[in-house]
Amino acid sequence: MDRNQKKQLVDTLHGIFAGAGLVVVTHYAGLTVAEMTELRRKMKAAGANFKVTKNRLTRLALKDTAYDSLASLFTGPTAVAVSNDPVAAAKVAVDYAKANEKLVIVGGALGAKVLGADGVKALATLPSLDELRAKLLGMVNTPATRIAGVLQAPAGQIARVLKAKAEQGQAA
Repeated sequence: MDRNQKKQLVDTLHGIFAGAGLVVVTHYAGLTVAEMTELRRKMKAAGANFKVTKNRLTRLALKDTAYDSLASLFTGPTAVAVSNDPVAAAKVAVDYAKANEKLVIVGGALGAKVLGADGVKALATLPSLDELRAKLLGMVNTPATRIAGVLQAPAGQIARVLKAKAEQGQAA
């Protein structure tokens, strides 16, 4: 890799880190190409990215971003999972690490907040942004349905009272 290619890679990584909501740092020693491909496919399906990085270049790319404090985690065979959703990359990485012990979560960061491996695992238990939106929408729709039912109930009661009076009048 020549100097220009390295500069381009650093600039690309810097752009990725600058726009990321969550960065998860992992060690991937022992993963096969097929396992890495499967992990990348799962990350992409969740709206995240998984990239094997060169440690020195990644440390350069982290400068002047919110994730600058992660530089010390980049030792050994390192890869990063990045997503805009504050939960997506953590969920996929933690789930994959449970199934395959060769992927080790080292740590991560949510914005400027640095997380240890346990923090990333805790973050993975939270519902994703889409799940939260669906729950919120359901909560908003439920009261509207109840209000419609309450508004219709008095009209139904009046109709039943009038019907009962009419039946009484016919019976007499």
